[in-house]
Amino acid sequence: MKKNLLMWDQTLFKDIEVFDIDYVPEQFEYRDEQIQELAYAVRPALAGGRILNTVCRGVPGTGKTTSVKKLFEEIEGTTKKIVPIHINCQIDGSEYAIFSRIYTKLTKNRQPPTGTSFKMLFDMIAKYIENESVVPIVCLDDANYLVYEKELNKVLYALLRSHEAYENVRIGVIVIISDPDVDLESSLDARVASVFRPQIIHFAPYTASEIAGILFQRVTQGLYPNVLANELFDRIVDRTMKCGDIRIGLDLIKRSVMNAEKSARMNVTDDDVTAAFSISRDLRLADVVRVLSDEEAAVLFKLAEMTNDADIITTKEVHTALGEKATGYTTFVQIIEKLDHLRLVTLTYQNAGKGRQRIISLRYDPKRVLAFRKIQAGCKPNT
Repeated sequence: MKKNLLMWDQTLFKDIEVFDIDYVPEQFEYRDEQIQELAYAVRPALAGGRILNTVCRGVPGTGKTTSVKKLFEEIEGTTKKIVPIHINCQIDGSEYAIFSRIYTKLTKNRQPPTGTSFKMLFDMIAKYIENESVVPIVCLDDANYLVYEKELNKVLYALLRSHEAYENVRIGVIVIISDPDVDLESSLDARVASVFRPQIIHFAPYTASEIAGILFQRVTQGLYPNVLANELFDRIVDRTMKCGDIRIGLDLIKRSVMNAEKSARMNVTDDDVTAAFSISRDLRLADVVRVLSDEEAAVLFKLAEMTNDADIITTKEVHTALGEKATGYTTFVQIIEKLDHLRLVTLTYQNAGKGRQRIISLRYDPKRVLAFRKIQAGCKPNT
C-alpha cells in the first residue's frame, strides 16, 4: 500500500456543502454595514408601516444574495408577520412565473391551479395576504434578467401598486442587480418610478484580504487539516482576486479537492488546482448559457463556430449563417442586444461604403463557449 493513499471510504471534506455556491454561512463576514441597511429598510413593517424598497448593486460574487438570505433567516426566526420570499430571476423570468413563485411561497401549495389567469393568481395572493395579515417582502435576485426581457416594469408595477386594488395589501421589494451596465433608473417607466423610490445599497468587490478571510473560513470548516497547503491556498486567493468573484474561489477549492480524491491522494497538488481552474473560471458562463432560450443559444453557438474562421464578423453574416434556425431579423437584433447585455458578446459599428455595419465579437474563447452546447440539450453543466 502506497503511503499517503486515500482509502476508498475516506474523504478529504469535513463538510463539502460549505463550498456550494448557494450555501449561507452561519458566520458571514465583511457585509455587516449592508445587512444593517437592509434591516433598516424592513424595520417599519414591524410597526405596521411600509417596507422601504431597496436596490442592492454590485458585480457577481460580492455577497448581495447571501446578505439578503441572512436577513431573511433572521426575519423568519423573529416574526411571522413579515414573509420573506426570494426569487431567482434567472429561473423565474416572467411576470406570471414570479407571481406563481410568490403564491407557492405564501400558501405552501405546489403551484397555482391549472388554467389560472394572472388576474386570478394575483387575486388569490392578495386575499391570502389580507386573510393572514402578513407583509410579504419579495427579493428579485438577478433582476437584470428582467430588464433584458423587458419584464421588470410589469413585475414592479403589480407588486408596488397592489394596495390600489387591495387596501390592506402591502408588499416590500428588494431588487438585486448584478450587471453594472444596467441603468435601472432609465429602465423604469414613470408609473413604476413614482412608487418605487428605492434606497441603494452598494456592494463593492471584496479586497484580497477579505477574499483570503472568507476562503480560509470555508477551508477551516470544510476540509480536514493539511489537505490544502498554504502556497496553493494563496494561489487560489490570487486567481479569485483576478476573477473578481468569490464564487470562483469556492468552486476552485471544491474541484481541486475532488481532483485529489479522484487520484486517491491525501492532499491537493498544483496540478489539481490547474485542472480545476479550467472549469471554475467558466462558472459565470455556464450560469448564463443555462438560461438562454434555444433561439438565443443558437445565435451564440453560431457566432462561436464562425469566430474560428473570421477576424471580423457582422451581425448580418451571423443571421445569414443561421439558415433555417434564423428568426426574423427584428427578433434577431433583440437577441444579439441581450447577448451584449449579458456580456457574452461585444457590439460595435464600422463604416462600410455608404453606411455602417454592426460588428459582433465573442467575449469568451469560442471553444469554451461551444463546450456548453450540451446545456441546451437538457444537460446540466458540471459547475
